[in-house]
Amino acid sequence: MDSPVLNQLFRQLFRHPACQSLPSIRSLPPGRPQSIRQSATSRSQCRSFLTRRTPGKRKSADDGMMWNRRGDYPKDISEEFKTYPLVTAKDLRHRRERPRQVKMMTREFIDDSLYNPHYGYFSKHATIFSPGEPFDFNNISDGPAFHRLLGERYTEFEDRLDETQPDEARQLWHTPTELFRPYYGETIARYLVSNYKLTLYPYHDLIIYEMGAGNGTMMLNILDFIRDTDHEVYQRTKFKIIEISPSLASLQMKNLRDSLNAGGHINHVEIINRSIFDWNTYVHSPCFFLALEVIDNFSHDAIRYDYKTELPQQGGVLIDADGEFHEFYSTRLDPLASRFLRVRQAAAQRPFPSPLGPKLLRGLRNAAPFHPEVTLPEYIPTRLMQFFDILDSYFPGHRLIASDFNKLPDAVPGLNAPVVQTRYKRRTVPVSTPFVHQGYFDIFFPTDFNVVEDIYRAITGKLTQVMSHEDFMRRWAYIEDTETRNGENPLLTWYKNASMLMTV
Repeated sequence: MDSPVLNQLFRQLFRHPACQSLPSIRSLPPGRPQSIRQSATSRSQCRSFLTRRTPGKRKSADDGMMWNRRGDYPKDISEEFKTYPLVTAKDLRHRRERPRQVKMMTREFIDDSLYNPHYGYFSKHATIFSPGEPFDFNNISDGPAFHRLLGERYTEFEDRLDETQPDEARQLWHTPTELFRPYYGETIARYLVSNYKLTLYPYHDLIIYEMGAGNGTMMLNILDFIRDTDHEVYQRTKFKIIEISPSLASLQMKNLRDSLNAGGHINHVEIINRSIFDWNTYVHSPCFFLALEVIDNFSHDAIRYDYKTELPQQGGVLIDADGEFHEFYSTRLDPLASRFLRVRQAAAQRPFPSPLGPKLLRGLRNAAPFHPEVTLPEYIPTRLMQFFDILDSYFPGHRLIASDFNKLPDAVPGLNAPVVQTRYKRRTVPVSTPFVHQGYFDIFFPTDFNVVEDIYRAITGKLTQVMSHEDFMRRWAYIEDTETRNGENPLLTWYKNASMLMTV
């Protein structure tokens, strides 16, 4: 974390003078850097904020929270810990400056950092790479040649952006939808149409929801394919995007209107600018729900376990008056984290990993001298569990098609830990903690598909299938479309660390 590039980045982020504390307490209204997302082997203004609490409603100091002081903390924050309010990302949603003088659970800090509409990563600082013309894979000599060509397209794309709006801290990432356009979208379309005609046609329309649609490329590729291959199904197709980012929702509509087939597609599309976690509309009809490379950015809770008692402690962060972050742990789990641990334990059909290690070795470890008191953190996908709750409650007839990374290199310490990175001067800068300057860092997690599949089945009662990204592509793609001249196929080899989860 002490590289010259990182030090220069931090100087850039904190160049503006710090704000002073407010004199009064106010009540509040309620797809990634380039090198991270590239392949299986390489992925890569502040103001005081306080919530009014009346004397009758103020929490007692002994509320189950505890601050674990470590030697590397620069100061004692015991008093701040007692007095700072515990807030959520929803509490901060309408605030334009990053918070100070608050406590947050880990998942809430990550949500605020990624999705706050005023300074969040996906709201202000992230751009999705578009390669322009689709790659002509059949005329590319081999995989390394495709990699070089992609690098050239990246440079050209960012050069064009810098001509109009230079940005040393621009966050840029790409998705398989963009890299393998239109073939990736056509692959998903084949899966959708085949399953629709097998089980729903002609009694129901083909209704497709996509969450986190980026540039809207997947939507266009799917609609183009259905229109060109099955006009009768196309007439019954409705495509609905659920997009949390206002800027991306506007971009999706612009790209739809600018497309060659806008006149035909426009009546089939609805773009809903809303977080899926604010969804409150009951959808009676059967539908397909696409969550492609989205769930890795769902926030997680950090859980550590006491080696002697094996009891969990839930992690959070205190942000002091100077904007410094201090990690803490609570012996009292909040309802969401507690429920996840119960559901996982009850639903598990297979053993799942634990930071406590194998049971047979725990006694020997505890008897050894100088062993630590608590484990490294385990990051549990509490927000993903809530997503499954929403699917079950509001989309009872859904069929989920989800894809994401099952493992990630260069993660921060811990079990199921995230990669935390940013880009500065077109270079990837990794860090070793999720508690970073909000809005400038992508925080994304691997997905344990064994655990996730069991939890999804327990919540929704639906049957599922998990397969590797490569196996899914071999089954549904026309893989000759993405073969290079020497027979290599980047569509199959670039996402070895990705899996697919489908409702059957």
